[in-house]
Amino acid sequence: MHLHDLTIKKFHEGLVKKDFKALEATEGYFKVIEEKDKDIGAYLTLLKDLAYKEAEEVDLKIARGESVGVLAGVPLAIKDNILISGERATAGSKILENYIASYDATVIEKLKKAGAVFLGKANLDEFAMGASTENSGFHPTKNPHDLTRVPGGSSGGSVAAVAAHMALGGLGSETGGSIRQPSGFCGVVGLKTTYGAVSRHGVMAMASSLDQIGPIARTVEDTALLFDAIKGVDPYDSTSVDAPYGDDVTTPDVKHLKSLTIGIPEEYFIDGIEPEVSRAIEQAIASLKSLGINFKKISLPHTKYALSTYYIIVPAEVSSNMARYDGIRYGSRHGDAKNLSDIYVKTKSHGFGAEVKRRILLGTFVLSSGYYDAYYAKAQKVRALVKRDFTEAFKDVDVILTPVSPTRAFKLGERANDPLAMYLADIFTIPVNLAGLPGISIPVKGISGLPIGFQLIGKPFREADILGLGQLYEGV
Repeated sequence: MHLHDLTIKKFHEGLVKKDFKALEATEGYFKVIEEKDKDIGAYLTLLKDLAYKEAEEVDLKIARGESVGVLAGVPLAIKDNILISGERATAGSKILENYIASYDATVIEKLKKAGAVFLGKANLDEFAMGASTENSGFHPTKNPHDLTRVPGGSSGGSVAAVAAHMALGGLGSETGGSIRQPSGFCGVVGLKTTYGAVSRHGVMAMASSLDQIGPIARTVEDTALLFDAIKGVDPYDSTSVDAPYGDDVTTPDVKHLKSLTIGIPEEYFIDGIEPEVSRAIEQAIASLKSLGINFKKISLPHTKYALSTYYIIVPAEVSSNMARYDGIRYGSRHGDAKNLSDIYVKTKSHGFGAEVKRRILLGTFVLSSGYYDAYYAKAQKVRALVKRDFTEAFKDVDVILTPVSPTRAFKLGERANDPLAMYLADIFTIPVNLAGLPGISIPVKGISGLPIGFQLIGKPFREADILGLGQLYEGV
């Protein structure tokens, strides 16, 4: 069994043929983690007892001649803001260093029913606030392709684990590009799902009108299999939708896919994009054109306002969601507190990192009396215009193709003291979140050196289109 060659589909075939056992595979992945993760830092907590128990249950089913699903025994990395009952859940923050989850997130329940194996909880920027996984309260994660560079963020731990063969797949969360951007930096596939397609129950909230969970894997096919397992309406999440997904999520309709038109927005091909990124995107476009797929130039005129809009709305929602970590209901209370005011001030001052504090302060400001209409209310109006741009564009095209990021992975520490430069890493992913659309990052094939990803954006609840086109691209 060679872990580097495995996909979820190959893993399943080997398992049911009894070429190997789920327990053997799990042990193999833990050996790779032991060898590599001291340098990469993808994991915060390893779940060996749980993983071995889950793997043994799968092996017993196979030994009894029972049929198992395609995700049975598949070793996964789970971002540490997603709850697994009885296990530590820190969200990458010191304020939750000793928090133990009391229930499973809905996506975890679904994956447990599918027989998946959870190897560990993956590192992230604190409470998912960041674009490099340098803002973790515990340690930074490094890019497996170049240990002097960031893996992207905030789902950098999950992505790095998959890229370094320390997991076969994983789950991340997205608010403004936190799955797609690191996937592009590390050369794996990452899917941002339509807002409402996947339940957020059991995921620590950052910005509730934007947060979504999505899968990470080494191939588009594997990503589709993971998405198929976690999608669906949930009574515990009022934002989740019972969307009419069909079999084409995991079984592409090639005839339909070749009839689609892909839009190229002029606003995404601007000065400041690295020449290597531009060339890589052109290569991806040429590959898709070779399949006979039509392309059309389009415009998304309000794209230039997306970043500013996002960094008003997100801090506002962050300031509300972070209020619960007060040392009373949630969070580790600071030991020197002598009264209620001390508890609030000292707990938050010592428990939160610089980026979380920055966003709380910004959010409190834009929601304050006299500034709400000037900033937050106006940002919501611009968000509606960004969404309308996509709605109008999708009258002429079926899918939109763009770069994932204007640059390849940058150096560790390069942007640590420049928040604006860090925020610009998500400039091409943020509009998709504001509009609630599905988007996927796919590695450009044939690239030497650091990976580069291209992005496909679909209509609401049409993940099948972007997943299908991705599989066609991988097969070129």
